[in-house]
Amino acid sequence: MLPILEYIPGEPLLFNTGFFLFFFLAFIAGYTLLSHRRTTSLRLLYVTVFSYYFYYKNAGAWCMLLAIITLVNFFCAIGMDKSETEAGRKRWLWAAVGFMLGQLAFFKYTNFLLETLTGFSLLPAEARLDLPLLIGISFFTFQSMSYIIDVYRRQMPATRSLTDFAFFVSFFPTLLAGPILRARTFLPQLRQPVHITHQMMGSGVWFIVMGLFKKCVVSDYISQNFVSRIFDNPALYSGLENLLGVYGYALQLYCDFSGYSDMAIGLALWMGFHIPPNFRAPYKSDSITDFWRRWHISLSTWLRDYLYISMGGNRCGRWRMYFNQFMTMLLGGLWHGASWNFVIWGCVHGVALCLHKAWQQLLGHDKKYHPRGIRRVAAIVLTFHLVCFSWLFFAGASLEASVAMLTQIFTNFQPQLIGQFIAGYPEVTALMAAGFVLHFLPSRLNERVEALMGRTPSILLALLLVAAIIWVVQVKGSEIQPFIYFKF
Repeated sequence: MLPILEYIPGEPLLFNTGFFLFFFLAFIAGYTLLSHRRTTSLRLLYVTVFSYYFYYKNAGAWCMLLAIITLVNFFCAIGMDKSETEAGRKRWLWAAVGFMLGQLAFFKYTNFLLETLTGFSLLPAEARLDLPLLIGISFFTFQSMSYIIDVYRRQMPATRSLTDFAFFVSFFPTLLAGPILRARTFLPQLRQPVHITHQMMGSGVWFIVMGLFKKCVVSDYISQNFVSRIFDNPALYSGLENLLGVYGYALQLYCDFSGYSDMAIGLALWMGFHIPPNFRAPYKSDSITDFWRRWHISLSTWLRDYLYISMGGNRCGRWRMYFNQFMTMLLGGLWHGASWNFVIWGCVHGVALCLHKAWQQLLGHDKKYHPRGIRRVAAIVLTFHLVCFSWLFFAGASLEASVAMLTQIFTNFQPQLIGQFIAGYPEVTALMAAGFVLHFLPSRLNERVEALMGRTPSILLALLLVAAIIWVVQVKGSEIQPFIYFKF
């Protein structure tokens, strides 16, 4: 078998490789040839086949699970639509949701459960299945669940086109790490005439270039050359270096995940599809509630619409509302992975959201309230540090390592080492400073640059993209660094 067609463990097909981007250009050439209205079905099938190839290159034979999930949801939704009773509709709903939650729990939480039982000596030490953590499983599972729940709620009819639904579930730009698409807004785009404006092409180039810069230059560099060293051995470094390591991880995680989302948006624009933004400068948030309106927006709105509201939302009494908020974030933590670290991370955010809600009610503030002036600055600083505290557990370090980092920060800070740090890590310092400065720039500047790209001649856009690919290949590390959210 040709290497390009073979699944090679350790050599995934990722956005942050020059090979993928050049390969995508070849894919787009074929897509363009099929962009006429009379070839719509063939075009959708072409993209679906490519999406399955893309997932196969990243997950091997497990791509069959994607097909099974697609078929289960497709036929359950049709069965639900045909059912004449509410009880019948609920049976189809729970058949689909039960299957999806069951396979998600099996692959993500079986090893964790066995390890926990082994730790309490309830099972022998060899009781372990070593199941693989399938890349993207949480994202396409939640995406499929949103469809079946929307059909049950009668917010959309069940699609009768298996081609359309398979396209939706497997759409490769969002398949591995989102954004999590909603069928009721994405499916109507599939049969529309392909109309890719020059503005869409320019915006697509801008999103792709910015995504590459965030991931390959900022995130990967500061991770390999500073952040990973701190998290691996926090006790060897001063409190100042540990604190800067936490700041570095906050920037690394944001650039890594938002970089993927930016590239997904850009690739989709080149194909004529609009997908929602997933980040809105989250470290500008002036409260933990505001943070979740800006961070991983497709997940936070999914948890709100399909979990928080389903549990009663804020339609219950005050204490039940707090319970619903807390449980939503706890389950959101478990969605990220089977680990006590994610349980703690979810609890931190759940408690923080409840306290902020209580504070809002005490002061009589509505949902649209934002502090101004020095109060806003203080609120942003406080929120940022609360989020950074939670990242200590999210980063996957052991609880002992997290405690060691906090101990060093509060008992061995040594601020006089700042000059030595800058001299020892000049590139890391420059990239972290640039990353945070760019993050806190007014959003309208990014919008103006994006609009300017839409007026840039096509030849210059092509040269910019090629130059970005070559530059990234030169700057990045010797090994391809997977996106952090692939492990969720």
